[in-house]
Amino acid sequence: MGEAHEKSEPRGRLSATDWEQAALHVLAEGGVAAVAVESLARTLGVTKGSFYWHFPTREALLKAAIDRWEQRDEDEVISRVERIADPRERLRELFHRVSREVQSHLVYAALLQASDHPLVQPVIERISRRRLALLTQAYAEAGFDTRAAAHRARLAYTAYSGFLQLNQSHGMPRMDQEEYEAYVDHVIATLIPA
Repeated sequence: MGEAHEKSEPRGRLSATDWEQAALHVLAEGGVAAVAVESLARTLGVTKGSFYWHFPTREALLKAAIDRWEQRDEDEVISRVERIADPRERLRELFHRVSREVQSHLVYAALLQASDHPLVQPVIERISRRRLALLTQAYAEAGFDTRAAAHRARLAYTAYSGFLQLNQSHGMPRMDQEEYEAYVDHVIATLIPA
């Protein structure tokens, strides 16, 4: 089996990480439904046998890819932002980090669209709770009382996720880079106290 496996993969053996990263790329571009074993194998230039070497099912790959994204990308963003002492600067940095159109951001947008999927729902719930807690704490440290901090955190988070939903699933025309940066600056000016 090992010999046949090597022959079917001229690029060398792929690791589970290679499959997870390829799945995340496809997820960012086409959503959860686009993560398909055959098309991933074609993209990677290998047979499906390589996939089954690492994962028993598509769902196992999807779960591993989403877990990798959450641990690597989401945790990195939050941990970097949490280290910023000034709450207003922490909020600005968080808004800037999540507004960039990078793969991590696109994965999050795709996961939001599939939030009713059984593998996605718990991840979105964890991330939402964590982000809301971070926002609430920052607003409280910026001088808002507990209730106002929670309201402002919810407003900021719903503005963010609502913007993603509008752009991803409602076919809104894409903003050019200048317009988008002006929008992000406006959101920051509106939602972060001076």
